[in-house]
Amino acid sequence: MRTRTAFLAMASAVALCFTIPAVASAAEGEFTYRYYDEHEELQIGTLVDPPSGECIEIPEIADWDVDAFRPRNDTGSTAVVFKDDDCESEDYFSLRPFGGRGSDRLLLRSVVFS
Repeated sequence: MRTRTAFLAMASAVALCFTIPAVASAAEGEFTYRYYDEHEELQIGTLVDPPSGECIEIPEIADWDVDAFRPRNDTGSTAVVFKDDDCESEDYFSLRPFGGRGSDRLLLRSVVFS
């Protein structure tokens, strides 16, 4: 009788693990970019383990009329960078996972990770 109860408990626990909804995933790693601050000094910004599937406006330049540039994608997901604030522009560029990067000429204001 004990083995049947133990087996039933184990089977129920395994079934429960498969029925729990998945937690939102993140693009593990770092996404870096450059921008000029209000004193026109070059700064480096970083997004660490950003959420996947969400449009992220570059926080350091969100309230300014400037762009970030030279992105580097060291996450495990593809990063798509946009020249607008809401990831809806037809002007975008994809950066491959684990080292995809753009030049100083690649301007961005928002990014989404796959």
